[in-house]
Amino acid sequence: MTPPDETQRRKADHLRICLDEDVQFDQTTNGLERYRFTHSCLPELDYGEIDLSTTFLGKKLGAPLLISSMTGGTEAARQINYRLAEVAQRYGFAMGVGSQRVAVEQAQTAATFAVRSVAPDVLLFANLGAVQLNYRYGVEECLKVIDMLEADALILHLNPLQECVQTRGDTNFRGLLAKIARLCQQLPVPVIAKEVGNGISSAMAQQLIEAGVGAIDVAGAGGTSWARVESERAEDARQRRLGETFANWGLPTAECVTAIRSLSATIPLIASGGLRNGLEVAKVLALGADLAGLAWPFLQAAHESVPALQELAEVLLAEVATVLFCTGHATLAALKHSAALQPLHR
Repeated sequence: MTPPDETQRRKADHLRICLDEDVQFDQTTNGLERYRFTHSCLPELDYGEIDLSTTFLGKKLGAPLLISSMTGGTEAARQINYRLAEVAQRYGFAMGVGSQRVAVEQAQTAATFAVRSVAPDVLLFANLGAVQLNYRYGVEECLKVIDMLEADALILHLNPLQECVQTRGDTNFRGLLAKIARLCQQLPVPVIAKEVGNGISSAMAQQLIEAGVGAIDVAGAGGTSWARVESERAEDARQRRLGETFANWGLPTAECVTAIRSLSATIPLIASGGLRNGLEVAKVLALGADLAGLAWPFLQAAHESVPALQELAEVLLAEVATVLFCTGHATLAALKHSAALQPLHR
């Protein structure tokens, strides 16, 4: 098992690398460029009528936006998490935190995650790596991170490629599906299955749904490449080359969303992975997602200041509202049940 102090150092490295280095996909896109909205020159709407509110896992949100899981475990991460929570509370966004493994192993870091006092009303997701269920974690540790946040759900993130590239990564994924199924029965909150940037196929989604997960976050290819992140911090040439070889590995976000929504019309579905603006947010919603998750844009703004975060939130909301207005839809539900988004023929 990884020493606790190494876990904390890794968290600090991840934050620094994501802020300072180019670790984005460069040969694989999120797939959304293959779709275009049909413009309505006469929308027959008053812009002031547009309603971006929605409900996810039974909780009302001001907009269909998730501040995706990113960080925690260090003082710099604490400041970022608290800034993100402040903005989530103000605009009614959902929010996830980074993996809380470090807080399980080093209790003094728990405060870097515990944002409920700043965001009493937000839909808040705790987070652990699913693979830790094969490294002595179980219901007790899951309950600990849920209680730490007073969380509404628990994300179990699935990251086999990252663990392969990571120096001394945890690579025993055998038997995890059965353990996830037992957790879904035992925990008091829903379990969300989430990739970390390589996507979830429809076949895997089917197995996760049958296991009892309450929602799926596709976290597809097109945004931050965690293979590239781990390559940046590799301690030897072998691991560095692995990260470079697999830097663009994965299923594009758009493909994951359409495939999983075709599989199930009802599973609560989060689309994340390379979303950079409100137009892309609107596209994944039109493809069938219920929430759109963004990480890197929020991380960059949070590193700068709360006003920068507020400016980002305002422009994202304006971009989504503009799509609704210029396609003639007053609500997200109307957009999702329309034919406004069409694939481009090539």
